[in-house]
Amino acid sequence: MTDKVSDYVLQRLREWDVERVFSYAGDGINELLAAWGRADNEPTFTQARHEEMAAFEAVGYAKFSGKVGVCAATSGPGAVHLLNGLYDAKLDHVPVVAIVGQTNRSAMGGSYQQEIDLVNLYKDVASEFCEMVTVPEQLPNVLDRAMRISWTRRTVTAVIIPADVQELEYSPPTHDFKMVPSSLGVSSPTPVPRSSDMAQAAQVLNDGERIAVLVGQGAAGAKDEVKQVAELMDAGVAKALLGKDTLPDDLPYVTGSIGLLGTRASYELMRDCDTLLVVGSSFPYTQFMPELDQARAVQIDIDPNMIGMRYPFEVNLVGDAKETLTTLLPQLDRDKKRRSWREKVERDVTQWWEVMRRRADVSAEPINPEYVVHALDPLLPDDVIVTSDSGSAANWYARHLRMRGNMRCSLSGTLATMGPGVPYAIGAKFAHPDRPVIALVGDGAMQMNGMGELVTAAKYWQEWQDPRMVVAVLNNHDLNQVTWEMRAMNGAPQFLPSQSLPDVPYADFAHLVGLDGVRVERPEDVESSWHRALGADRPFVIDFRTDPDVPPIPPHASLDQIESAASAILHGDTESAGLVRQGVKAKVQDFLPGHNKDR
Repeated sequence: MTDKVSDYVLQRLREWDVERVFSYAGDGINELLAAWGRADNEPTFTQARHEEMAAFEAVGYAKFSGKVGVCAATSGPGAVHLLNGLYDAKLDHVPVVAIVGQTNRSAMGGSYQQEIDLVNLYKDVASEFCEMVTVPEQLPNVLDRAMRISWTRRTVTAVIIPADVQELEYSPPTHDFKMVPSSLGVSSPTPVPRSSDMAQAAQVLNDGERIAVLVGQGAAGAKDEVKQVAELMDAGVAKALLGKDTLPDDLPYVTGSIGLLGTRASYELMRDCDTLLVVGSSFPYTQFMPELDQARAVQIDIDPNMIGMRYPFEVNLVGDAKETLTTLLPQLDRDKKRRSWREKVERDVTQWWEVMRRRADVSAEPINPEYVVHALDPLLPDDVIVTSDSGSAANWYARHLRMRGNMRCSLSGTLATMGPGVPYAIGAKFAHPDRPVIALVGDGAMQMNGMGELVTAAKYWQEWQDPRMVVAVLNNHDLNQVTWEMRAMNGAPQFLPSQSLPDVPYADFAHLVGLDGVRVERPEDVESSWHRALGADRPFVIDFRTDPDVPPIPPHASLDQIESAASAILHGDTESAGLVRQGVKAKVQDFLPGHNKDR
């Protein structure tokens, strides 16, 4: 029998099979910390360096484990710090439960130290379920609902427990008026649309001659079914960034990522199709989808709140991707007329990877960041997990890395926040301690969050069966993505006071905290550094000195547009000569001999 509310909280988490809670200590959860001591640290308290990092680690753990991520924080500032990571989870539809301390009930409303109205603060990020426990009898129902709603709705929920409530003797709900008993467990929902709607969707797809499929993370459980649809219908398949690991890139009809960070092959797939099937994606950038009157379209999504968005779909199917496609497949017809479309898609894919090879080979000062990531691609272990931070690193992650076999990957897709690359990697290591993990991080994100979380890696890495966690820092002394956005979207030159970053010896810092690392300043050392990192006996930091002038060119940009954008800012940009040189050199790879004549 448990003695206190705090003991019961941990017991109930164990009963939900929660193995780990990411957190940082504070007096608002002191009694919970004491309960952890009494419970022999089960579930395992995992100490981040900051509550925001604890939330990111819970998100990374949830993304790669398929389980609910749990994080905990003290009242006041600790609760505030969780928010960015929790919004990342909410916007990417990741199940995370936050357990948050609060000041004593007797102090509420008294402008007490660290008193914040947490219910109001959390009512947006945890809009599906946010409750404060004021008596012990609430606990089973509140915790169970938080876990169940988070899992079934793929969202954030929050449980707020005042410090004095944590210390109360636990008593369960009784069989009385206004008591709410509860139970454990939940099954996975697998809804399937009505047969009449399925028949209508099949008719739309069967009528198509140039079929494009767009998949997101919601299709992750339906890889085989998506593949069968694509091969039966001779379709090309583009992937939203969160769905990058949904299908392997060695399938010849998979065009890769879509959008500003996407591929030319995906852009042309959408530009030229007459029929569109979207599975498990709410990809927001509609300008990269077909013209609004161009294609007949079908959407499949398990979340009715996300259905019918982004495009004028003719049929909207609310259902589990795997079960819906399994039911739809027997109703789809093969048509020889589509073969020429498939052949064009495959030519475009082949040409794109050749362009990527050429861009990686373009010289830069000192190292081309595209080459750094392109050189990693063939070296990726079959069971690797890759995380990327936001910024220009995400461009090279999206375009140069080909997912194969059992590989997994993710990044902050919808919030696109800076800073989750390293904590995601740590969360992935706790989800799969037997698998290698690689994080691609810009120097801005590394200075913001990554260096602190190297301390977390140093604290825990010896618990991992496979000690390999490689952090690759693209160190260009520039907040590079914002710099390019200023140039391309605002026609403004680089503003050095906001964009220039100090040079930091990241590998030396890794050595200081007991990890390994190397600084790489020459292209000829790139591949060997990857080999060294992937063979290391502990987490390893590679500090790549990269050229900030290599442009993250959108897939639809023409050579004229590159020259015009560069010329427009020549008058004020400190790197004007370099950015014109690198922009033109990169884009001209699209037009070298051997390029597809269709373009």
